[in-house]
Amino acid sequence: MGTAYLAPYGVGLGHASRLVMVADHLRQSDVDVRFSSYGEAASYVSMRGYRCATVPPVEFAWSAEGGFSIKHSLANIPLWFTNLTRQVNCETRNMTMYGPDVILSDSRLSPLLAAKLMGIPSIVLLNQVKLLLSPRLRQFRLSRLFEKMVGEFLGSMWSVADRILVPDLPPPYTISAHNIWGVASAAKKLEYIGFTAPKPRVTEEQANAVAEKLGFDRSRPTVFVHISGPLETRMPMIRLALVAAKNLEGRVQFVFSEGRPNGSAEPLKIGPSTWYYEWCPIRDEVFTLSDAVLMRGGHTALSQAIQFGKPVVTIPIENHGEQLGNSQKIAELGLGAMVHPKKVRPEQIAQTIEQVLGDPSYREKTLQMKAMTEKLDGIDNVVKIVSSYLQ
Repeated sequence: MGTAYLAPYGVGLGHASRLVMVADHLRQSDVDVRFSSYGEAASYVSMRGYRCATVPPVEFAWSAEGGFSIKHSLANIPLWFTNLTRQVNCETRNMTMYGPDVILSDSRLSPLLAAKLMGIPSIVLLNQVKLLLSPRLRQFRLSRLFEKMVGEFLGSMWSVADRILVPDLPPPYTISAHNIWGVASAAKKLEYIGFTAPKPRVTEEQANAVAEKLGFDRSRPTVFVHISGPLETRMPMIRLALVAAKNLEGRVQFVFSEGRPNGSAEPLKIGPSTWYYEWCPIRDEVFTLSDAVLMRGGHTALSQAIQFGKPVVTIPIENHGEQLGNSQKIAELGLGAMVHPKKVRPEQIAQTIEQVLGDPSYREKTLQMKAMTEKLDGIDNVVKIVSSYLQ
């Protein structure tokens, strides 16, 4: 039925996981699917059984404490432009070899530029049109002006794509609002298609089986610690969360997921009521059993929590504008509470977990939002749009 070329951003697993879901649907219609990525995303795609061409990485720099490093990222700008050029060359070669009918990029510019050069229709899945500076820098008028100028430039670059699909709810409930709105050069092309996180498909019987296997005490609340994102940022936060879990020992149960694609799928019991997975194969069941989720501020993970009707405690990556923006919107909508990442301490994490668990309004508002998400199927919408280019 044709060939689709899928190109997810390489850092973390959120972008890759949603494109793999799209690929699974396309493959059922006998579409030949080819991937292009780098880093952890490339490993994940290959693990899921798809051929993935690797390209030079274009990614941010992270501090030893797990935050976004402005200094080192600025120093990497020459390398970014070099690798972006190399990526475009690689993508052009790959597209020439595969002869795709349509390109689907997830938050990557180089496949769109290569597609434009070759006259191939392109679609971009995007929940961050502009790059937000850190709150400290945004205090200065000149910084805000710079941010706006860069945002308009990026908006014009993303608009190279034939269609810009936003995997989010329409206004005013858009979780990525701070990262999407206010860019005139891209505004007319934005299409809100609904969340692209997997829809919950867990039966009560399946959830009960997992609870029994792990030995859950159903009279106590359970928190799922689902820390996603770049590896350099995950482990420092997981270590802090482990201390926070110890502070709540006896009152709250915890399940940790390290998110390591090739890690052990067997749970390690590290406390009277704490379980640790390197790779959690029963993530959906744990989501179902949880009363709240502790996570970063990544869009895909937040989408999953909302679709499961679970309030969240977010700890965005320090200086990471997108995650800070997402987390602020979550707090504004009353779907959870944010712990500011600046010098975060385990005691703050524990207190915020107790706050969210103890206030039923968080749960009520999240369930209301969950009902809204059931009216839009983002993955199905992406598949239909991609398929329209394959007829």
